[in-house]
Amino acid sequence: MKKRASDRTADALRPTDVVTGFHRLSEGSALYRAGGTLVLVTASLEDGVPKWMDEDEGGWLTAEYQMHPRANPKRREEREGRNKPPKGRTLEIQRLVGRALRSALDLKALGPRTLTIDCDVLEADGGTRTASVTAGFIATALALHSRGLARVIRDQVAAVSVGFVDGEVLVDLDYSEDSRARVDLNVVATLDGRLIEVQGTAEGRAIPRPEFDRMLDAALGAIRELGERQRQALEAAGADLRILMKKAEG
Repeated sequence: MKKRASDRTADALRPTDVVTGFHRLSEGSALYRAGGTLVLVTASLEDGVPKWMDEDEGGWLTAEYQMHPRANPKRREEREGRNKPPKGRTLEIQRLVGRALRSALDLKALGPRTLTIDCDVLEADGGTRTASVTAGFIATALALHSRGLARVIRDQVAAVSVGFVDGEVLVDLDYSEDSRARVDLNVVATLDGRLIEVQGTAEGRAIPRPEFDRMLDAALGAIRELGERQRQALEAAGADLRILMKKAEG
């Protein structure tokens, strides 16, 4: 097959860069780059819960996702929410992000508080939803840490794409690879391999189970590596996740 960008091997993640605290006004934030994809995620923590919840039920986490009008490298797109409603894809992704991050938290222990995760894609080159989940966990952990609520974190979660491209299983697809993939998956999981969500599509013909299993194994291996990158970013920001989660277990 053609050489991957940055001379990556099939199981290699794109180069990542994380700037924590980029947005100074929110309780937690991460400017997250994965190859050519750049996402700004903020976590806002407020007292109170949605009207449909009783305060004694605990807290809530919700997410919003949007593409910047010039996230597309070729042209400016009209901004959603002005002259046109959000696309179905936008709604699907923000629900995915919300589900993924809620699974990482003990919402009962959060108390009557609401976390709102805002994901703004500044530059898009594939994997925007998985980058939003991975960066979203960092921003969420920072927000909770800033308010002395790190005990709420019960799992570390991350997400990655994986696909069959030109006969090979590749992880962390960029746009050119995703557009050629015969099968592609978006996998959200904990670092110990417990699955939260798997989204997948086969183009042209069905995927045999052994091939699916190969893809899933590759994704879970990549998620473990992403977890280490999350930990490094959090530790550099003064929030050592291993210590925080150990305290929560105790």
